[in-house]
Amino acid sequence: MIQIVFNEISAAELSRLPTQIQFQLLEALNIQPADVDDAALSRRFGVLERAGKKIYRCRAGDHRIYFALADGDVRVHRVLHKNTLADFFYRSNLPGGGEDDALSQSKNFWMLIDEGASTLKQRR
Repeated sequence: MIQIVFNEISAAELSRLPTQIQFQLLEALNIQPADVDDAALSRRFGVLERAGKKIYRCRAGDHRIYFALADGDVRVHRVLHKNTLADFFYRSNLPGGGEDDALSQSKNFWMLIDEGASTLKQRR
């Protein structure tokens, strides 16, 4: 059985959304036990890599879920509105060449991910 674990930040981001959108996001994420490998996830979701870290991006309507695999579980780091990322690109003047590549190269994006990951570690 796969567990989807939200850190404090991603849980708060999700809880601020209307219930219908929450259900749509979780439905889009829908990961089955057979899907828990890099190849299957890479075909289905966007992949961002930097310094040995791999984060997957699930697009669901106007929102994006950023998650990673850890010990066979799905760890959700952030739930963001797409315009948040568009604004982020604009403010950061990221180079062209694809959203995943641009995000992978941005230290600001990884700071967002690390911020969410650190809240999960504090609870253990």
